[in-house]
Amino acid sequence: MAPISFSTGTSAQQQQDSSFTQMDPDHDLESIGRHCQFEFCNQLDFLPFRCESCKGTFCLDHRTETTHKCTHAGEWAAARRKNSVGATGTRSGSMISSLPPVKPTVYNSTQCSHPSCKTLIHTLQNTGVHCNECNRQYCLKHRLREDHECAKLIPIGARPTRQGPSQAEKARLAFSRLRTWGKDKSSNVAANLAPKPKPNSAAARMARLTELKKKAKGDPNLALQKRFYLHVEASADTTTAKYPTGDFYFDSAWSVGKVLDDAARRLQVQNVNNRVAGEAERLRVFHVEGGKLLEFSEKLGASAGVAQGDTIVLLRGVGPPPELIVER
Repeated sequence: MAPISFSTGTSAQQQQDSSFTQMDPDHDLESIGRHCQFEFCNQLDFLPFRCESCKGTFCLDHRTETTHKCTHAGEWAAARRKNSVGATGTRSGSMISSLPPVKPTVYNSTQCSHPSCKTLIHTLQNTGVHCNECNRQYCLKHRLREDHECAKLIPIGARPTRQGPSQAEKARLAFSRLRTWGKDKSSNVAANLAPKPKPNSAAARMARLTELKKKAKGDPNLALQKRFYLHVEASADTTTAKYPTGDFYFDSAWSVGKVLDDAARRLQVQNVNNRVAGEAERLRVFHVEGGKLLEFSEKLGASAGVAQGDTIVLLRGVGPPPELIVER
């Protein structure tokens, strides 16, 4: 058998007829792999190793920094420690990523801000929602404003609001509102009753009271001798009232505060006296014949200066009686 001979190159005809190129045994075989750069080795290795510290190429026997006496030993390890992310800064990224996830507790997680909710939010199982109105974090169940009663909460970290009006300003405002209401009331009465002035005699008052009793509404189970008849109006300053005026009778033993509650309910005027601390939204009772605001604790009758058939008006935001009497 004749020996196999190798040509020193590849012709153009062979390149056109095949999808591969025949290698030159004298030169191309040495291009596969790399020679070990260790001083006393120089071995040709087809799967060489690269040292990340000195960037040299070595064979299997001299791949470590110790065996090839690396001139930059330790640089790769130092760079890896510097770039690794971890709590102690000494663990590698692969070691940290392999740690099991920490179980969420009240000590390492955020709890829903709703008082009756114990859900831990911002975890893999439960996401959290931030409320821009009260500046609190809630779970999905309490994320809506109605669900966590956002209107009743004071926003966390809210900037202080502008200082409200002083006591003197409140008193002047209350006087102004009462004077405005009184002028409007007087003008309306004068315009409507100019041709026929309203008599003030005892007989006329009795006739008006009799007419009021016919139209008055109240608790039908209340005894006749305990009924106290009043004409009630809601001023335009109050919130929308379905019925602006009405004739009603109340229990003569009731206080002014209880009469206010019942009258507001019958006129369908919003009454938030039990839910607010300031006077801006609080309702007060103004006695027209007496020209004064009545205290909530006063009783109907002579002690409060209120008589059968008198008129009372529900006013909002006028302040307590002392503020209306003393000018500052």
